[in-house]
Amino acid sequence: MMNYWRYNESWDWNTFGFLIPFTILDLVLKGFALYKSARKGQNIWFVALLVVNSMGILPLIYLLLNRDQTKANKKK
Repeated sequence: MMNYWRYNESWDWNTFGFLIPFTILDLVLKGFALYKSARKGQNIWFVALLVVNSMGILPLIYLLLNRDQTKANKKK
């Protein structure tokens, strides 16, 4: 009978090496999105970004929806 409470050998350093870049990307996106939402005074977005852990999806959506339009205005 196998003991399922012991260390699972399928989780090795290759798996963690694969997850580390995604974790760093998630932290960078979340930090940047939190900074921008706080600067703009968007409290609902700030709380949603702080509470919801969406593996970088919600911060990316926020950053794409709330892009600064200053570059587009300068080109015209």
